Amino acid sequence: MLGRPASATQITHGGRLWLYALAGLVLVFLVVPCLIVVPMSFSDSQYLEFPPRVWSLRWYDAYVSSPEWRAATVVSLKVAVLTTVFATGLGTLAAYGLHAARGVFGGLVRGVLMLPMLVPLILVAVGAFFVYARLGLNNTLTGLVLAHTVLAIPFVIIAVGNGLKTFDMNQERVARSLGASRPRAFFTVTLPQIRIPVLSGMLFAFVTSFDEVVVALFISSGTSSTLTKRMFANIRDQVDPTVAAISSLLVALSILVLVAAQILQARGRH
Repeated sequence: MLGRPASATQITHGGRLWLYALAGLVLVFLVVPCLIVVPMSFSDSQYLEFPPRVWSLRWYDAYVSSPEWRAATVVSLKVAVLTTVFATGLGTLAAYGLHAARGVFGGLVRGVLMLPMLVPLILVAVGAFFVYARLGLNNTLTGLVLAHTVLAIPFVIIAVGNGLKTFDMNQERVARSLGASRPRAFFTVTLPQIRIPVLSGMLFAFVTSFDEVVVALFISSGTSSTLTKRMFANIRDQVDPTVAAISSLLVALSILVLVAAQILQARGRH
């Protein structure tokens, strides 16, 4: 197997062993810290310790039983669901418009819409804080949804844009030539055929909002604090293993979303 060509350039897998080893080390460096949190969450100790000396579900029970943690989870879920709705709708329309409007103008618009993904989050957070201070949107659910929607839209545009690249726009043109308006042709012809990329974009938008912490640190507090914001405050003020339990649940959620996205993409290809 190692003697077989790995690419059209006739480089063998054996010649790429160093690259595979380097990629493996990078993956281990990125994944192992996340996995260590999982056994730590099952510890019975009052402090974070690895490996656990006594196994227990104590800190999962503490999370479920705490009104503060439950309230923060509800806020995150509300924000994530609303963000998913708005980001999916706006991102899908933006991806469709960018696909139809090619040229320099389309490239400029795409660059502007992708800025939240390129600009450091701390700059977005600071800008949102000062703008919201003037509008009275700090510490509100509306402010969080608006900020997270801006952050999630690029992911939807990428997912839906990739789906539109494989879609034959002639089908929509035929529908319009037969009398259908452009919106009706989009919703009856185009959207059903790109539903898998749209669903993938929805999943990424949900995770983007639910896991976001930097912007939430600036524009949310009190009853509008998200789960990640409360986790950060908990780590800063005290070392509570409840955070490890919540982190494990978030890791499981991310894995489920990633698997679901891969399944959706596989179905889309078939």
